[in-house]
Amino acid sequence: MDTFFRIFLFAFIFSFAVRCSQEKEADINQLINEGEFLEAETLLAKKIGESRNDSIQHEKYIIKLETLSRLRKEFPFTRVDVREQLKPYYPEVSGERLDNWEAARQLEMRIIDGEKRYFSRAASNLFRLNPEAKQLKAEMDGTLGKIQKPFKQELVEGYFQNNSAGSEAFDPHKMKLTYSVTLKPNVVPEGETVRCWLPYPRTGSARLPEAELLETSESSYIFSPPETLQRSVYMEKPAVENEPTEFSVSYTVELAAQWFDIKEEDVKPYDTGSELYKTYTAEQKPQIVFTENVTTMAKEIVGDEKNPVEQVRLLYYWINDNIPWAGALEYSVMDCIPDYVLENRHGDCGMQTFLFMSMARSLGIPCKWQSGWYLFPNDKNLHDWAEVYYEGAGWVPLDQSFGLMDSEDKRVKEFYMTGLDSYRLVINDAVSSEFYPEKKYYRSEPYDFQRGELEWKGGNLYFDTWDYHMEIEEMN
Repeated sequence: MDTFFRIFLFAFIFSFAVRCSQEKEADINQLINEGEFLEAETLLAKKIGESRNDSIQHEKYIIKLETLSRLRKEFPFTRVDVREQLKPYYPEVSGERLDNWEAARQLEMRIIDGEKRYFSRAASNLFRLNPEAKQLKAEMDGTLGKIQKPFKQELVEGYFQNNSAGSEAFDPHKMKLTYSVTLKPNVVPEGETVRCWLPYPRTGSARLPEAELLETSESSYIFSPPETLQRSVYMEKPAVENEPTEFSVSYTVELAAQWFDIKEEDVKPYDTGSELYKTYTAEQKPQIVFTENVTTMAKEIVGDEKNPVEQVRLLYYWINDNIPWAGALEYSVMDCIPDYVLENRHGDCGMQTFLFMSMARSLGIPCKWQSGWYLFPNDKNLHDWAEVYYEGAGWVPLDQSFGLMDSEDKRVKEFYMTGLDSYRLVINDAVSSEFYPEKKYYRSEPYDFQRGELEWKGGNLYFDTWDYHMEIEEMN
């Protein structure tokens, strides 16, 4: 057999195998899109068995099967359930009205095995996304007309009244934090080792210069190296029959605010040949992407504007005005978050951030992911935001979800476009960074890392098998 023929035969076989693989993927995706989950699961189980000699394809099929399981958990409610949830505000809600809310993407559902199934937060999101429902709820709950200035509004106004805001760190806070996760009893057989990664602060920045470890629940633990972009402390212990398995870590942190008075004329042209520019203007699939929807919308929003400061401002205002916050699906069940947000016109903090970053990078503006928690005195939660790089100024924080403030003072109004308050616990400086030590199984949250991750030799331990808790003590 001559060399040319061997090359031709190899190319033919390879292209045939790739085409067959793509057709199998298309068949599975079509079944999922049509809501035929049982058929898709049956086909996936077959493909998992057939692909044992192809580790990459084998893993893809396993993850897709796991995603279907997670989707079922995300959409647990029937139409009867949703009617009952809406009953206090809509005692006799009609099927036509439900259909209209669904068509408007304000009552989230999907077909699963021939039945309409509703997102676990579909009813509560309706009162955020539908103006009439929002008004009705406010009237019935007695909140209409009550004006209560949010803590963050008073906080930011105070920064400028005290003339403390600036690019140097200000308004420092020292806090003691205790974070714990608790695996429910008997999820893992007695004696089997539970592996746990708890989130830990990323230190060394002006806003979070240092952390001091106080205590861990286990005497043996492993810190991921400081350069790890998603920081964790790893511990493990055996499960005990009929008892929960708990892991915890306590530490103190110093947190500070930062604000940059960025002006268009102060920003230099980007060094487009630098590694920084190439890295932070690239796609990072599947959630930082330059799809047609993303690139078209980004160009439409900025128009002929070329200055990155003004381009960022235009993107920020557009998302603020057009993409309201709403409770979100788990990110692991979403194929492309930016397209989802544009199609559904809502998203939570991370989804808004993924959209902003995708649009900004598509315009050649370097930006990166940052996330962790916000720790306001009477309000704490997981939170995601971004940092934008301006040549000549460096990395500048931007919190798309906190949006525009209600103020005539432009500095206050746009504070979160170029600043962050002093209540931010930073855990992550990137999306989908590797853990140390390495996690064997597919993560519960493959992109972000704020709650923790657990597994045992039998597989990943998903969020529904454990709870998390953060205790906060201000020390100054």
